[in-house]
Amino acid sequence: MSTQINSSIRFGAIAAAALGFGMLLAGCQQNPPEATQQNGYRGVALEQVQSPKLLAKLAEANQAPEVVPPGDRTGPRASQVYQNVKVLGDLSETEFTRIMVAMTGWVAPGGVAGSDEGQGCSYCHNLNNMADESKYQYQTARRMIQMTREINSNWTNHVGATGVSCYTCHRGNPIPAQTWFTGGGHPKNLADGGGWLGANNGQNLAGKHVGRASLPADPFTPLIQFAETIRVTGKTALPTAKGETIAVAERTNALMNHMSESLGVNCTFCHNSRAFAEWKDAPPQRVNAFHGIRMLREINANYLAPLNTTYPATKLGPEGDAAKAYCATCHQGAQKPVNGAPMLGEYPELGAPRN
Repeated sequence: MSTQINSSIRFGAIAAAALGFGMLLAGCQQNPPEATQQNGYRGVALEQVQSPKLLAKLAEANQAPEVVPPGDRTGPRASQVYQNVKVLGDLSETEFTRIMVAMTGWVAPGGVAGSDEGQGCSYCHNLNNMADESKYQYQTARRMIQMTREINSNWTNHVGATGVSCYTCHRGNPIPAQTWFTGGGHPKNLADGGGWLGANNGQNLAGKHVGRASLPADPFTPLIQFAETIRVTGKTALPTAKGETIAVAERTNALMNHMSESLGVNCTFCHNSRAFAEWKDAPPQRVNAFHGIRMLREINANYLAPLNTTYPATKLGPEGDAAKAYCATCHQGAQKPVNGAPMLGEYPELGAPRN
C-alpha cells in the first residue's frame, strides 16, 4: 500500500513538473511562426520567418504622419522674406512655411514633458525674435536639415527615391528614441573594463543595442563612426597573413546583431547561408546595407558627433559625446522605415538645394 502511495506521489510530482514546464515554454514562446518570405535562392534557407501578429504591431508603429498640403513654388524666396535663413532659403515663402509646420509635428508637437523646453515653434525659436539662434535646438535643427538634404541628395544608393525626413528618426519626439553613445552609454570604467575588475573589452554589459548579448556593447564607435574592419573570416581560402583577432569578430557580430534587430530580419536577409562572406551570391540587400554603413559613418562624423559642442551637458552621454545614429534610429524594427512612406516624394523641399 505504501509503495503504491509513494508511486502515485512520484507520478503526480512528475506530471505537475511536466505541466509546469510546458506552461513555462508556452509563456516564453512569443508567437508561432506562421509565414515565411523567400528573398533569395531556394534550397539555402534564404527566407524570413515572420509572425503576422508582430508584423501588424510594427506596421502600426511605423505609420506615416499626415502630409501637410504643398506650398506654391512661385513667389519670393524664403531668404528674401525672413532673416537669418541659412538653409532652405532657396524655397519659396509658402514652401518654407510648409516645412516649418511639418517639422513642428515631426519633432516637437508637445514640447518636452517635465522640462522648461517649449512646444511647437518655441522649442527651437525665441518667439520674440524668430531669427535669434541662441537656442541649441535652433542650431541643431539647421544642421539636421543640412544632413537630411545630404542624405536625400547623395545617399540614394541606400535611401533610394524614398528618402528621409525629420520624422523618419524623430517620430514626434524632440530626441529620436533610438540613438547611441560612446561606450554603449556606460561610464568609461565599465565600458573599457578599467579599474580593479580588469579589462573586459566592453563586454558582458548586457548592451541593449546588441541584443543584450555578452558581445561588445559599443561596436558602433569603431565601425559606424570610424571605418575600422567589419570582418569575421579572412579574405582568402587559406591563411596567407595574420588574420583578424577574436575581438574584431566579436564586435562584427555585435553590429550584425544590431542590424538584424533594427530591421526585424534574420541574417539571410543580407547574406547567403551557403557562404556568409561571399558577395556574388548574396541578396541585393547586402549592397544596400553596405551603403547604409558608409552613410552612417559620414553623418555621424560630419553632422552628429560635432554637436557635442552645441548641446548642453545634460544632453550628452557619460563620456561627453553627442547622441549618434545607427540602423535602429531610422528603421525602428521595420525593414523599411515608416513602412516605406515616400518622405522625399511628399516633401521634395528636403532634396538637393535648388539653384
